[in-house]
Amino acid sequence: MIDTSAFQGKTAAYFTLGCKLNFSETSTFGKMLQGLGVRTAEKDEHADLCLINTCSVTEVADRKCRQAIHRLVRQHPDAFVVVTGCYAQLEADTVSKIDGVDLVLGSNEKANLIQFLSDAWTGKVNGKVFSEKTKDIATFAPSCSRGNRTRFFLKVQDGCDYFCTYCTIPYARGFSRNASIASLVRQAEEAAAEGGKEIVLTGVNIGDFGKTTGESFLDLVKSLDKVEGICRYRISSLEPDLLSDELIGYCASESHAFMPHFHIPLQSGSDEVLRLMHRHYDSQLFADKILKIKEAMPDAFIGVDVMVGCRGETPECFEDTFELLQRLPVTQLHVFPYSERPGTSALRIPYVVPEQDKKLRSKRLLELSDQKTEAFYAHYIGQQAEVLFEKATRGRAMHGFTRNYIRVELPASASRPELDNQLVRVRLGEFNHDHSALKAEIIING
Repeated sequence: MIDTSAFQGKTAAYFTLGCKLNFSETSTFGKMLQGLGVRTAEKDEHADLCLINTCSVTEVADRKCRQAIHRLVRQHPDAFVVVTGCYAQLEADTVSKIDGVDLVLGSNEKANLIQFLSDAWTGKVNGKVFSEKTKDIATFAPSCSRGNRTRFFLKVQDGCDYFCTYCTIPYARGFSRNASIASLVRQAEEAAAEGGKEIVLTGVNIGDFGKTTGESFLDLVKSLDKVEGICRYRISSLEPDLLSDELIGYCASESHAFMPHFHIPLQSGSDEVLRLMHRHYDSQLFADKILKIKEAMPDAFIGVDVMVGCRGETPECFEDTFELLQRLPVTQLHVFPYSERPGTSALRIPYVVPEQDKKLRSKRLLELSDQKTEAFYAHYIGQQAEVLFEKATRGRAMHGFTRNYIRVELPASASRPELDNQLVRVRLGEFNHDHSALKAEIIING
């Protein structure tokens, strides 16, 4: 039984590290607390509650989590501090020993955050750590929330069954599970009722959707496509072996709302390294998927995740990756240096890449990414496009994205509050000052 009176008049501060899925979940927690009378603390205001949603994808992420916890404890000395997320699941005891932490909730338990808070504030529980073992993580915590920008983030899936050798995510989030299509459609309809026009589908391994409901990701896409009021959907990430030709075909020729925008993890372009990683595809399958997307949707923006310096990545293996990405029509690279994770089987691979080589390889790939993104943007200079604009600070330039994810800048002189969350026809101009966007001019009556 939740004692709602325990929440009335309290203030909360939130801090999130990691992926879009984490941000979506934190936003949902905030919305739930707001419904119980908890107000978000203003800047420099001492909060009654601090909620920290953590990440553990790399050793750097772990360190940032610890730093964030210490910082919020200092900033809010009398607050009740709750830590959840992947780092809290993997290192619950470590987190619980940090001075100022009052409650640690694992991946199963965070779904019941409100109940745990109610019990703690009314003295019904004395424990500090609540975290199931990985094999027992089975709860799917729904989340559909608006971020700081225009778009909503809809969590459709959680967990992963792949167990890649370098990754701790299956241990932190459990096995693959998902919501039902019917429940996700209802959440999308609620987002539309709140004025949402764009939804990003989030999850850990989205293409694996359907494991717990016997449905398919393509069925989900087709059902969401029918929701009135949602003009745009974006898929946060799809494993290449789970990106079906049927899905590509549907997005290209039948869908009205799924954008020509894909994000596909490669990790390595070396078949030898992919085998060491226990990935479920080879470089040829990845290349075939990229070319199929571009054949069906020539304007598609394709982002790619690449990991550099993992164990076993010899100089020759890295060159295989670089050459593959150089010749493929991808748009942008998200480059991640490999980080040793305790308990992963990658630690048994003998070849270790020196840190300096990791930095040099990252630099080369980031330079390649800049070249490809700039060339992609430049192709559209002078063309018309539909842009969904986002709210801007008064007197500042507005920004938004085209259907195929080109970032667009509207100068401050043309920015108006009524353009926020509106689809606007523009003509794309030259690059802005830092080449992060194309300048735009609104087309009147055209």
